[in-house]
Amino acid sequence: MSQQGYVAAPPYSQAQPGIGGYQGGFGAPPAQPLYGHYGGPPQGFNAPPAAGMMKSPPTSPAAMPPPPVSSQYNPSVQQNGAHPQRYASPSAASPPYGQPSHSVYNSMASPAPPTQQLANQMSAMNLGSYGKSHPPPPTSSAAQQHFQTPAPAMGQPQMHSAPAPHMASQNQMSPPQSPLTNMPASGQLMGGQSMTGPPMGAGPPMGGQSMTGPPMAGMNRPFPGPPPSGQGAFQQHGTGPTAPSGYPQQSGQFGGLMSGPQPGMPGAFPGSPGGLAGPPQKKLDPDSIPSTTQVIEDDKARLGGQVFSTNIRGQVPPLVTTDFTVQDQGNASPRFIRCTTYSLPCTAELAKQCQVPLASIIKPFAKLPKNETPLYVVNHGETGPIRCNRCKAYMCPYMQFIDGGRRYQCSFCNCVNEVPVFYFQHLDHMGRRVDFYERPELSLGSYEFVATLDYCKNNKPPNPPAYIFMIDVSYTNIKSGLVKLVCDELKTLLEKLPREDGAEASAIKVGFVTYNKVLHFYNVKSALAQPQMMVVSDIAEMFVPLLDGFLVNYQDSRAVIYNLLDQIPDMFADTNESETVFAPVIQAGVEAFKAAECSGKLFIFHSSMPTAEAPGKLKNRDDKKLVNTDKEKTLFQPQKGVYEQLSKDCVAQGCCVDLFLFPSQYLDLASMADVPSHTGGSVYKYNNFQVATDGEHFLRDLRKDLQKSLGFDAVMRVRTSTGFRATDFFGAIYMNNTTDVEMAAVDCDKAVTVEFKHDDALSEELGAFMQCALLYTTISGQRRLRIHNLSLNCTSQLSEMYKCCETDSLINFFAKSAYRAILNQPVKNVRDILVNQTAHMLACYRKNCASPSAASQLILPDSMKVFPVYMNSLMKTAPLVGSTELSTDDRAHQRLSVMAMGVEDSQLQLYPRLIPLHDVDASGEAVPAPVRCSEERLSDSGLFLLENGHAIFLWLGQASPPDLIQSLFNVPSLAHLQQEHMFTLPELDNPLSKKVRGIISELLEKRPNSMKLQIVRQRDKPEMLFRQLLVEDKGLHGGASYMDFLCYVHREIRQLLT
Repeated sequence: MSQQGYVAAPPYSQAQPGIGGYQGGFGAPPAQPLYGHYGGPPQGFNAPPAAGMMKSPPTSPAAMPPPPVSSQYNPSVQQNGAHPQRYASPSAASPPYGQPSHSVYNSMASPAPPTQQLANQMSAMNLGSYGKSHPPPPTSSAAQQHFQTPAPAMGQPQMHSAPAPHMASQNQMSPPQSPLTNMPASGQLMGGQSMTGPPMGAGPPMGGQSMTGPPMAGMNRPFPGPPPSGQGAFQQHGTGPTAPSGYPQQSGQFGGLMSGPQPGMPGAFPGSPGGLAGPPQKKLDPDSIPSTTQVIEDDKARLGGQVFSTNIRGQVPPLVTTDFTVQDQGNASPRFIRCTTYSLPCTAELAKQCQVPLASIIKPFAKLPKNETPLYVVNHGETGPIRCNRCKAYMCPYMQFIDGGRRYQCSFCNCVNEVPVFYFQHLDHMGRRVDFYERPELSLGSYEFVATLDYCKNNKPPNPPAYIFMIDVSYTNIKSGLVKLVCDELKTLLEKLPREDGAEASAIKVGFVTYNKVLHFYNVKSALAQPQMMVVSDIAEMFVPLLDGFLVNYQDSRAVIYNLLDQIPDMFADTNESETVFAPVIQAGVEAFKAAECSGKLFIFHSSMPTAEAPGKLKNRDDKKLVNTDKEKTLFQPQKGVYEQLSKDCVAQGCCVDLFLFPSQYLDLASMADVPSHTGGSVYKYNNFQVATDGEHFLRDLRKDLQKSLGFDAVMRVRTSTGFRATDFFGAIYMNNTTDVEMAAVDCDKAVTVEFKHDDALSEELGAFMQCALLYTTISGQRRLRIHNLSLNCTSQLSEMYKCCETDSLINFFAKSAYRAILNQPVKNVRDILVNQTAHMLACYRKNCASPSAASQLILPDSMKVFPVYMNSLMKTAPLVGSTELSTDDRAHQRLSVMAMGVEDSQLQLYPRLIPLHDVDASGEAVPAPVRCSEERLSDSGLFLLENGHAIFLWLGQASPPDLIQSLFNVPSLAHLQQEHMFTLPELDNPLSKKVRGIISELLEKRPNSMKLQIVRQRDKPEMLFRQLLVEDKGLHGGASYMDFLCYVHREIRQLLT
């Protein structure tokens, strides 16, 4: 990535008036400790001073030195900025942004580094062969020629190569050189320091700033290299401070107006015409930077279709995007547990040094493919599961049997326990029990125990759960046709209620409520000829007016229920009641479950903000003026009071809430979704719902949701071996204390992310163990314990820890911790922390694990080489972009849905799949390999399918071949496509149509949520929505392109390393 990219713009890290997204440079230090890792002080870099920074003290924070805590980077060198002595203070004598004193930059054409050294840099870079190294030309002016291929990063004008005047400064706003090209030039070390000084030592990172000025001094000049001869700024013609035409000004995340230095500010070119970008240059090839699709394809090629046996401690599984078969041989399948690293650092110091979060993402009910064995159920009768007396861990493969099999030592707390008489078994010559392979709890990583009455509420067996359908019958839902749609669908859907394997019918009971300002309960007892309605208008004191006949077995009462579902749309056909209540509806569900002494789920179909006088009444608090202020967090916080108490009541009763919302305007989703997001529920949202275009999409969601396998009234605890412990939990969960994760229900798509911290040193030989135990009620009403065990390695070598990292799990953790953090602090601070931590993790690798190479090289651990793509994509997601154009409800919705996601779903959300359909083999089985998510991959004559698990687009290039259009839409050309063609593909009898529809329906089947197909033509207005998902490009609402972000991070890393 050659250097010329970031030319005429002030540096990122200096607070420019409009560098939008990461305003004020990255990172005002947050007031209270953030979620920086390992309890260390927050690693936010100091906030740079206000715009322009005309003068700054010698230790100006504009250089954003790492805070003292990060002195692990090169302790021998003082922090830049720590000692005023290091830079003479700017005296009146020195020019405004002092030119470098010549003594420092001895000669402008200082000798270039030896060729060999450069050739080695590339090989040191664990990036395979991204980019090639070139032997450096002999003089720096020649070096300038070598680098004429930069991308104009961030819409800056490109530097054009005027032969000599700016030779040594050829690293213009240096980061760009980072990514993966060597900078074989005298200025190679980024910032034009002379090569005769110690590498990277001579000057502060970035920019040949004067040694006399403040650290970031030269940074306000368009070309931070040293000016040729000590006359003020370059007398450059043509390379003006403003961005060239054709590069729209960027707003939002990585930049408000990123114009260059203003005339009259230090660093403007004397009299330079703005905006002339000089001769056009070849763009840097985006293929030279790490590609997510390539990493995914490589993993598929290496591990796809293979068997992954879990008999080895700490082995890193294939990626979530790879199809493989798991054979449980003593550790839980990666479908149930994935970790951010499979080799934990031995000490808290190491963990703090690398800043890689230690976490696991646990999906206790993950779906297993048909070719994998379902979990075995172990029943020890009245005695119940065998547990350690001290720490209460359950019997598992890590327990050590001793004393001839009469006792066992717990691997979690080292306590020695007696083996109960009934469980005794002799040991073989290896010290293993002879019944090792006959007992799942001794030989498998995941299994279930039948729980005894001690594990049940009030020591009595639970009743089977119930589902209650609660339909808002206010004016909008009747008029839109939604009520009729739901009632018609339920007739067939109730046949498919989830049931135990082998059971003839589902044990789940069902009940029905309709509501607007009042609630209507229905008696659907099988003995009745007609259903009976009972109205409760006293919504302040909610109660259920009937016990017998409200929750019934569907098979028994089918006729009465059919009758009811036929009548509901007619009963309310003439309603003009538009006000609704909401909290009392949930309260009614809880009361019904209490009366029936069961747990269950509420399916609520609701359309508008609850404004009727009742508990939980909401008011409009959608204030776009709060965006990008310290109060923005209030937009994500639920209104306090009623909903908090409701969540607590729901969890205590095992009442999970699934909410289907059909809003036409703001409805305070943050408050309404508070109960679902604490009870293991889901929130589905259909803006401006119309039966014709959204009906099928909604019904697919309802069907998936209703048929999911799940457990009710669940409590989860994660135990660990000595030396580390679980400290933090993220998910659709409720925590009453610090250890028990409570979920009113947990389904096959919900995951809980658990963070671990050290409380002592770990041992390399013993490794580390974790056990996740989930106590829950099955859909048939049996109380069970589901156990997942995992063993990890421990290492004192950081390189080993980095080697065992998993990017997809890391980004799941960062997304959840960032989305939680925005509830308590400004979004901008959270973005800053994310970038800081990214830079810290990569800088630590660079410093401690990479072989030495030029500082201009960006070196990434192999396991994390695409981490920056995901991190940049995360920072462009709606909750983290401060844009007033995004709906507050949509931002809150995305925040909550990600909080409960597993690794597979968060991976797809942050890096959507872009599949070229124009070269699909219509007769073959194969689906074309996805391409990178960037506009550059689209072609005018192409058809592309883009999906991220929530939305699916079919993009039609404006030069799409008419025969393709004919095959798919049965119209002669693109111009003939009408509005009604834009949501479905007609069923046509030709190979291409069948193939494309097959690919789409397979995706819809596979993803946890339904996706609404949107067909967009190139350059049509709806294309904007499609472009938002091209995550390698600049964000529409702000946010850098992947390339620019990589350069930025590279600069931060170098800043940390000096």
